[in-house]
This record gives sequence, C-alpha cells and structure tokens, in this order.
Amino acid sequence: MALDIVTAAYRAGAFASRTLPLRLADLTANGLSRTVARVSRERRMIVARHLQRVRPELDGRALRRAVDETFESYARYWVESFRLPDMSPEQVDAGFVVENFEYIKDAIDAGTGVVVTMPHLGGWDWSGFWLTSVRGYEVTVVVEAVEPPALFEFFASFRRELGINVIALGPSSGTEILRALARNHVVCLLADRDINGDGIELEMFGEVTSIPAGPAMLALRSGAPLLTAAIYFEGAHGHRAVVQPPLDTERRGRLRDDVDRVTHEMVDRLEGLIRRAPEQWHLQQPNWPSDYELLEAIGKPHPRPAAGPASRREV
Repeated sequence: MALDIVTAAYRAGAFASRTLPLRLADLTANGLSRTVARVSRERRMIVARHLQRVRPELDGRALRRAVDETFESYARYWVESFRLPDMSPEQVDAGFVVENFEYIKDAIDAGTGVVVTMPHLGGWDWSGFWLTSVRGYEVTVVVEAVEPPALFEFFASFRRELGINVIALGPSSGTEILRALARNHVVCLLADRDINGDGIELEMFGEVTSIPAGPAMLALRSGAPLLTAAIYFEGAHGHRAVVQPPLDTERRGRLRDDVDRVTHEMVDRLEGLIRRAPEQWHLQQPNWPSDYELLEAIGKPHPRPAAGPASRREV
C-alpha cells in the first residue's frame, strides 16, 4: 500500500509540475522539500553523512543548511524534469551549456557508441532529452527495477516520453546495453551507487564501499569509449554539462584486472565531479557499510545489496 501511495505521489507531482506556472511549481516543490527534510530523519541523516564525506569540515548550522540545499536541489530536479516533455528543442537548448561535447560527438561519428557515467547530480534527465531532441542521438538508460511494477512503469514511461530508450536493470541488461552500443547509442549510466552489491570494492571519499563494475566491463568488451560527466544546475533554470576525456580502456591483462583498474579511475573522476557541487548530489540512500550499520543501530534498518563485491570473486 505504501508503495502505491508513492506512485500516486509521483504522478501528482508530475501533473502539478507540468500544469502550474513555473514560479508556483518551484515554490510548491521547495515547500514540500522542506517538509520531507524535517519529517524524514533517516534520509536527512544519510544526506548529512554523504555531504560530510565530501566536505568533512561541515558541521552545525552549515551542515544543516547544506542538507536543506540538497533537498531543495532534488525538488528542483523533479520539477524541471517533469516539465521537459512540454518543452521545445529550442527551449531545451537555450537552457543547456555543454563543455567538451566533442568527446561524445567523436564517438558517435566513429560509430562505436559511447558509455557515459554520471553521479546522481543535478538535472541528469535534461542531458538525455537534449541529446535526443537537439542532437538527434539515440540515448539508452538503465532504470532500477523498483516495486511495485506501476512505479517502475511510471519512471520508464516518463523517460520514453523524452525519447530515451529504457532498459530495466536485471540479468539481461548487460546484453541489451551491448546491443545498444552496437547500434551507436549514447548509453548513460548512473555509477555512484552499487544497487546489486556485486561491484568493485574500493575507497570512495576515504571510505570503503563498492561501485558498479558494469561501465568498465561494457567499455572493455564493446570497444566503446567510457566517459565521465556531470550535469549541474546553473542559475535560476539553467544547466551546465561537463564531459571529461575518455578513460583509458586499453586491455592490459586479465579482464578482471582491467575492470578493477578502470573502475578505480572512474571513481576518482566521479569524486571530483561531485566535489564541484556536493549540495546538488541527490544520493539519499545508504551507500557505505557504515550507513547501513548506523540505520540498524537506530532501529531503522535498510535492505542491503544481496551480492558481495566483485573483487571477492571472478568478474
């Protein structure tokens, strides 16, 4: 029942975002974000922990304000994302600046496809819509297979409305992504959270966690370039995409070792991208073992990923 309520809430939020004047939609979303930040003690706690990993000096009032800004940024993400289907390519392009777009363009011109990894930062849906509506590229994303099915279909259908191809995360998703790359798609992957728990064990912001091995594996197997990028909110309703040069995905030895090396380099870059605007980092779930331990200690356990890190087994 709770998840049905969540689905209904997202639908209502989408309707309000698309029908209300932008100023009123912004004010409503900010009000809701402040309410959520106050009543969701566990989520606020996790956001604070993530912010302090990026900026250890944050404490007291400064930390509380940074947490509030993160919730406000997340509300902005949803409002602006939900309004995208009603925007023209010209409107989307006017609100979007891209640094180093040639790294994506070169890969598509070469016909190899490209894997673009990003953190949960800023307005990432805006970039997908810009690539499809303005550049005319085929874009494929992987969406977590959330329950109930109605909630997953809501997220999937929204992105399909933007012209984005959707793959459900699951046993066949790797094969489907390889096919998309063979068709010269831009494959966008959010890579700062290991949903399945079968990634590479490494340090991120000074603490051991696991990060998905998929992006490195896909690039190494397909020959497609692997890029890191982030989309930042800029000004009242603008966006700036920062695309970084391709990672070194040349084969050097065993596939397992190459995947481990490339994933470590990818995480180093993701850390740098997050440090540029940590208050726009919308990761609100536990992501380190100590996060789960803290939630369990206060009687609010969160389901842990089921599988062990890939570094403990053969890739």
